[in-house]
Order: sequence, then structure tokens, then C-alpha cells
Amino acid sequence: MAIKNVVFDLGGVIIDLDSQEPIRRFKEIGVKDADELLDAYEQKGIFLEIEDGKISVEEFCEKLRAHAGKDLTFEQIAWAWLGFVVDVPQYKLDFITQLREKYKVYLLSNTNPIIQEQWARTNKFSEAGRPINDYFDKMYTSYEVGVTKPSSRIFEYMIKDSGMLPSETLFVDDGAKNIEVGKSLGMYTYQPLNGEDWRNPIDKILQETR
Repeated sequence: MAIKNVVFDLGGVIIDLDSQEPIRRFKEIGVKDADELLDAYEQKGIFLEIEDGKISVEEFCEKLRAHAGKDLTFEQIAWAWLGFVVDVPQYKLDFITQLREKYKVYLLSNTNPIIQEQWARTNKFSEAGRPINDYFDKMYTSYEVGVTKPSSRIFEYMIKDSGMLPSETLFVDDGAKNIEVGKSLGMYTYQPLNGEDWRNPIDKILQETR
């Protein structure tokens, strides 16, 4: 069956990630156990609570201050979160723009409102000066849906809300557990490496399924 939809993960696919830099930054501002709470795929503790929408930005900041025992500023906290971001290659965003001429293109991401509102959804996101939401037909983020990958519930929410058929959908994610869920729901899948130029492999899949 021909593919009509392409769903991208954000970190490790569109954004080149550094999983160690945010740990270093959070430790620098006083979160001594940051290596136990932060992960490239799914967070723990209050870091998970903000990513699955259980607590607000204000609640996260207050809990983090209490956890660290320091009066951390919002700017310090945002700076630490943004340690994940190494680069956003404009060529990937240009490719996604081209895909939208023929396909519906969606984002499905574990992320949080600090990264989104302070950076991704501003003109600081891309070299072209455009926010992330300019590049997708619709975005499904964990904190807005209220659940993180690899739970099938976030996939099911996207499928129902968008009206997409899994059998007509290509899912691109760097997380093995997330790919397993996509496959179990009947999607075509591709798992790139962090920093990979995945344009040719995706083109090949799309051509083979026409």
C-alpha cells in the first residue's frame, strides 16, 4: 500500500543530540544526580513528569529548586535543558518541506514545554529563521498529549486525531522501543543513527511503496 504519511521523531532524527551535555549542565547548576534522571529517550522523576505533561513549567522549576537545594533561575534551567541540542541541519528541514508537497508530515516527540517554547517554536530553531511548527502538518508532543513514547497510547492518539492509516504511514525514530511499537501498529519504519543523513534511505522506502 502506498505511503501517504511520514512521521518524524525530533531528537536524534531532526536534531543532532548530545545526551551527555545536558547531564553536565544540570550537574553544573546543582542537580548532582542528573545522570540518573536524564536520558536521550525517556526521562525519570520530575524530568519525566514535565515531559508527559503531569506538571507545568512552574511546578518543574520549583521542584527542581527543592531537589537541588538551590534558588535556580529559569534561565539556568532552560540553558541546561538545551544542552541536548547539537545542531539542526537545515538540509533535513528542507527535505521535510519537499515531502509535504506529496505527503502529510507529522512530528511525534518526547519533549517538554521549556525546549519547545524557549527554542523550538521560535525563529531560533532553524537557520532559515522559522520555528519547528512551520515544517509539519501537525505536531504530537508528549507533554501536550499527556503520555511519552514508547507507550502505544501516544501513537494511538496521533492515529485517531490525524485520521491516518498505519498501513499508509512511515515512522522515522532513532529509538528501538519506539520502532517496535510503530511496527506492531502496522507502520513502515526506519531507525536512523543520531546525526545520520537519512534522506536517501527514506526516499528509497517511499519509492518502493508507490
